[in-house]
Amino acid sequence: MTRTLTVDDLVIAGIWLAAGLLAAFLLRMLLRWLGKHADRTRWSGDDVIVAALRTVVPWAAVVGGAASAAAALPLTSAVQRHTNQVLTVLLIFVATGTAARVIAGLVRTVTQSRSGVAGSATIFVNITRVVVLAIGFLVVLQTLGISIAPLLTALGVGGLAVALALQDTLANLFAGIHILASKTVQPGDYIRLSSGEEGYVEDINWRQTTVRALSNNLIVIPNGELAKTNMTNFMRPEQQLTILVQVGVAYDSDLEHVERVTTEVVAEVMTEITGAVPEHEPAVRFHTFGDSRIGFTVILGVGEFSDQYRIKHEFIKRLHKRYREEGIRIPAPTRTVALQQGSVTIPHQRVETEPDEVASARLD
Repeated sequence: MTRTLTVDDLVIAGIWLAAGLLAAFLLRMLLRWLGKHADRTRWSGDDVIVAALRTVVPWAAVVGGAASAAAALPLTSAVQRHTNQVLTVLLIFVATGTAARVIAGLVRTVTQSRSGVAGSATIFVNITRVVVLAIGFLVVLQTLGISIAPLLTALGVGGLAVALALQDTLANLFAGIHILASKTVQPGDYIRLSSGEEGYVEDINWRQTTVRALSNNLIVIPNGELAKTNMTNFMRPEQQLTILVQVGVAYDSDLEHVERVTTEVVAEVMTEITGAVPEHEPAVRFHTFGDSRIGFTVILGVGEFSDQYRIKHEFIKRLHKRYREEGIRIPAPTRTVALQQGSVTIPHQRVETEPDEVASARLD
């Protein structure tokens, strides 16, 4: 020390430290009040910012108070330098963690607010968090006086070896980024793969895509496989879609009457069933003279893919009931079998008997 430590030095240092703690407490209370007001706004980004500031700002006040307290003490230049260095590193760690939290939260908020971006995909959030933490780590090394140039060179050489060893992992990573950037698949879409798997896309992370089937089971698909396979997206370019229901009536039916009744049932289902499209124009198209019926197609509009099952269910029930009331027959396939007269030869059946039975028959 350059001089003797006195009671006045301890009192001044204690005052600075207490001032830092008091400032931290008051700032935290202020940010809590701001957080309540941020909850009332429609934009969720301010909630993320205020929540992050509630962590970094009080810590900055504490570090500032500790630095001022250390400056008030008669410390040597080496001790003073190391003390400031430790406090600076602590503040950088807190700021880096807070920055990663804020930026990742803002990325999540932006992606969730736009339908054309990866809604709940964690891949962008994870990449953003890793990049910010890596930058903070390099800043800490530079603050401690450690040169980062050799480290970056070693990371470059080692990164090449890691890239060769993790080809599949990196392929899945870039495939996931490509899928999200091309906007062909987004979380919430209903997809069907050429291999038969289908369901709602739950999430697309750095390695795999999670799909929830209608049975509520999860299907995990590597991003590389998803990028290579043929796929049908039932949510794009529009969420609404049309479904076809095949119907047939007897040859003696009045087709004008059939079309009118069917159209009325379609209009009724479209307006009363949840998930249907009320503005859908009923469409009935006759197309086939079948073996036992005149076939036609009924076109229904549904809001999304999973609604079709409920709408088909209600439409078939109501159409069957209405046809019975109107006397319109839905014939079953029939076959006419012609029997030609003539002799029918029935082959004799050979019966094998036991030796005792054969002997007894011969005696009789």
